[in-house]
Amino acid sequence: MIPSGSPEGGDPSLPQKETKDVAQSTDANDPAVPGLKEAMPDIQMGEQKKKYEQEKGNPSEERKLDTAPAKELEEEKVDVQRKEQSESLTAMKSMDIKEESEEIKSKRRSDDMEGMSDDADSGVTKKNLEEVSHEEEEEPVFDGTEVPGMESNRSFSSQPLNNDSEGQGSAWPEKAVALKNFVRQKSLVAVSTVLRRLSGKSDDGQDVPDEAQEVSKNSADDGGGENKSEQEDSVEDLTQPISMRGRIILYTRLGCQECKEARRYLHRKRLRYIEINIDIYPTRKLELEKIAGSSTVPKVFFNEVLIGGLDEMKILEESGKVGDKIEYVVSETPAYEAPLPPLSGEDDPSSTGTIDELALIARKMKGSITIKDRFYKMRRFTNCFLGSEAVDFLSEDQYLEREEAVEFGRKLANELFFQHVEDNIFEDGNHLYRFLDDDPFISRCQNIPRGISEVKPKPITEISSRLRLLLSAILEAYASEDGKHVDYRSIHGSEEFARYLRIVEELQRVKLFDMSREEKLSFFINLYNMMAIHAILIWGHPSGALERRKLFGDFKYVIGGSTYSLSAIYNGILRGNQRPPYNLIKPFGAKDRRLKVALPHTEPLVHFALVSGTRSGPALRCYSPGNIDRELTDAACNFLRTGGLHADLTTNVVYVSKILSWYSVDFGKNEVEVLRHAANYLDPADSQAFLELLSNSQFKVIYQPYDWGLNN
Repeated sequence: MIPSGSPEGGDPSLPQKETKDVAQSTDANDPAVPGLKEAMPDIQMGEQKKKYEQEKGNPSEERKLDTAPAKELEEEKVDVQRKEQSESLTAMKSMDIKEESEEIKSKRRSDDMEGMSDDADSGVTKKNLEEVSHEEEEEPVFDGTEVPGMESNRSFSSQPLNNDSEGQGSAWPEKAVALKNFVRQKSLVAVSTVLRRLSGKSDDGQDVPDEAQEVSKNSADDGGGENKSEQEDSVEDLTQPISMRGRIILYTRLGCQECKEARRYLHRKRLRYIEINIDIYPTRKLELEKIAGSSTVPKVFFNEVLIGGLDEMKILEESGKVGDKIEYVVSETPAYEAPLPPLSGEDDPSSTGTIDELALIARKMKGSITIKDRFYKMRRFTNCFLGSEAVDFLSEDQYLEREEAVEFGRKLANELFFQHVEDNIFEDGNHLYRFLDDDPFISRCQNIPRGISEVKPKPITEISSRLRLLLSAILEAYASEDGKHVDYRSIHGSEEFARYLRIVEELQRVKLFDMSREEKLSFFINLYNMMAIHAILIWGHPSGALERRKLFGDFKYVIGGSTYSLSAIYNGILRGNQRPPYNLIKPFGAKDRRLKVALPHTEPLVHFALVSGTRSGPALRCYSPGNIDRELTDAACNFLRTGGLHADLTTNVVYVSKILSWYSVDFGKNEVEVLRHAANYLDPADSQAFLELLSNSQFKVIYQPYDWGLNN
């Protein structure tokens, strides 16, 4: 899942693809041109045949055959290659590397260039090209690594183009045609591979669209492109919110069904609104009582005008007066007495706190002692200071004896203001220490934008509770009811997301070791899901295996003085420090301090709760420590019953999510055990039939393609 060079566990080896030079000539023994040697009649070959047999296997000498057909073949081959190269350069200059349609068009232009050839030969070439394109698709695993050894199972189109070797061996012209088709095929494969790699689509695991469908689609586009453009503009206009000068405020609370219906109503009317959740902003509850007479929600305001709750909106809709209200908020600006949107930091405990006195001493020490690059055990460490220098400062600044200064230094280290460059307690001597925000890895974390927080750390249980409350509000306001789709754009501009960023800053020096199993499960699952949203909003949705590996391995938070990537949380904490799929190294080594935080055993059901922003992933939910086991069971049932596991009893075929393949070791020792484990979460009737299928008959397992597209 993550590069093995990182602490998260394992640098996956990317498969090295075998490639063949397109310009390489084919010798007489190449199986791709059957009958090449036998096709040369003795009368025509003469001494040239002897010379050819002596020089076969040397492509550079083979080109020197001075027969007229060979010269014509060489000229035709060079001409085909030049045309293909020219076509590929033209396509590469004009295409958008992120649009698959441009790749398809470039391929079609290449096919059109070859359209003057024999129809049968062209059909064979297209078929082989589609097969090679299909076979070169690589299946990336969950964290962005790729399955090693895929190239050993990949067959390049080197089989004979025609099984009738007797017919091909009858005359030189037919042999020349076969060689010409072989060269043309290799040229097309090379061009297609270059374009696919540039577009990045091969890493997505997406199939190349069927050529016939694409031609039909393009024909329709050519015939009615203008009408299609007008239709798209019309559809876009129908989905975009209405532009308005006024402001709509919607008061809600968590778990309110009428609030959900009010949101749906405003969405249907294409009205953009600002939501104020009174559970997140408790002072707004008093404001609502003052201006509306009660704190019952939902309440809708058009500027300063109180529309009312869900019942009042339905009455307006039935009376036909809702249009006048919408016209008013569209054309009029809000008056002074209209409710205001939430202010930054409003009712946010993260914006307040007690300044840690030790933080002030650590800041003063950092400005007084020498911090520079130093060598320790034949290694170079940046931005370090000596333990003896820290003791000298503390002795003078705090008026302490040297032994007392050492104890005070250990207290600062325990509060995670600085730590040893490797693994050592604070001592007086030449040991090297480094302030937390001077660590090159920690300084690149996403929750340390302004350096180490000087506010006294709050208990992890309190932070986890506020994170859980905030995630619930975000899901209700910006996710679909089934949790499968997320409105990332609205989240990015919301005050709730700004509050989340302030919450995760509090994790820098928090203590994690005293958490229970239930608290660890709920906290790290919720944090992982919000962290994935944060990563997508900042870095964008990854478009290929390399970008996925970067997102899962390099997007990190500093939590309790240690760095945690998405993969470290997934495989190190929640899976009990298990190796990621297709990796040989565990995320945490034996001396890694994060190993003390990891769960003691693998928790298989977390795979149905962790959401990485993909369409094939589970639904996005919020988890609490008091009901974590029941909530994880519900998540597993929901995922497996809605397509994650399905059996066709008529054909004895079992369709399974790739998640059960990638993490099969968490569910059982073999495939049957994995399926039996998953069957426990199906409906009782389906589970019984499924278990009978596994026990009494032969069956085939098909792992469903994983859709890495964004769940937007």
